[in-house]
Amino acid sequence: MARRRENYHQFSSTSFPPPFLLTTMANSSLLPLIILLLSSAIIAKKSQHPPALSLNYYAKSCPRFHEILQNVVVPKQTATPTTAAATLRLFFHDCMVGGCDASVLISSNAYNKAERDMDINESLAGDGFDIVARVKTALEIECPGVVSCSDILAVATRDLVIQVGGPHYEVKLGRKDGLESKASNVEGRLGRANMTMDDIIRIFEGHGYTIRELVVLMGGGHTIGFAHCKEFESRLFGPKPDPSVHPKLAERLKAMCANSSSDPTISAFLDPISAGNFDNMIFKNLLNGLGVLGTDQAMASDPRTRPFVEEYARDPVVFFRDFARAMEKTSVYQVKTGKQGEVRRRCDAFNNLQMGKSKTTQNI
Repeated sequence: MARRRENYHQFSSTSFPPPFLLTTMANSSLLPLIILLLSSAIIAKKSQHPPALSLNYYAKSCPRFHEILQNVVVPKQTATPTTAAATLRLFFHDCMVGGCDASVLISSNAYNKAERDMDINESLAGDGFDIVARVKTALEIECPGVVSCSDILAVATRDLVIQVGGPHYEVKLGRKDGLESKASNVEGRLGRANMTMDDIIRIFEGHGYTIRELVVLMGGGHTIGFAHCKEFESRLFGPKPDPSVHPKLAERLKAMCANSSSDPTISAFLDPISAGNFDNMIFKNLLNGLGVLGTDQAMASDPRTRPFVEEYARDPVVFFRDFARAMEKTSVYQVKTGKQGEVRRRCDAFNNLQMGKSKTTQNI
């Protein structure tokens, strides 16, 4: 005890450590606290900012992702030429309702009426759903639980556009599949064939698009698209047919849709001149009164949209450039990353049915 008191006495009264030693001692005692605070800040920052999308997201986790997707997409489009149009429309309908999160792929069940069963989505062709399901099945064999359905839909859409002659554009990866799909979320987020141009512009502007982007996306989507007779028959039949429909086109569509009441699957290509080819012909058609849908033809008559229709009819290079840019913008619209979503085991169902029940029973 005496020795300990003596040492203490010497230290406290006669031998203070030099200033640099005091600083070192203070720093060493605070170091664990500093590390803890920095670690907490980093973790908090990561939680506030989920992982960003990237072009090489699957480079290590599923390096053959694109090869496997191509092995499914190319022969499917070759065998069924309407696949590209069906998939492009499916992709757009998905992204415009809650973001590009594959929520449109979810099937309804006893607890929930999903997006795909809203009336505007009932005409979505089965080939779009089929291509995503096929790619997902192939990828689950190669790298199970890794690639999201939303990434599959985004890349398949791009590759199919290219396959039918459209432009290349970048698709960043890393989307997660959404955890919600409600039919009640759809209305007001997608354009309908009987809407006015004011309505269409309002919807697109609500999603952050310019009028130029509206024209390029509608024209680009419809250059390879098709529509069922019910979407445009009001322009042909009834007491007041639409006078803007070219007489020869009207005659052709009337003959085609004569039996549509008994066969609602009858459809017509929206570009009657170069159907199935991704080109700028649809804009030339609109300037000649050959628009099948009323909303398409309205783009050629409305002073807000007509200048862009004329520009794209003149210059296919500008059309391709603007379409590629608009699709890149669309592909990252309100995407989910990190813990905001999941990688579904199958694209038409949430991984956790109980979770789906708790989210959807409120909407029954």
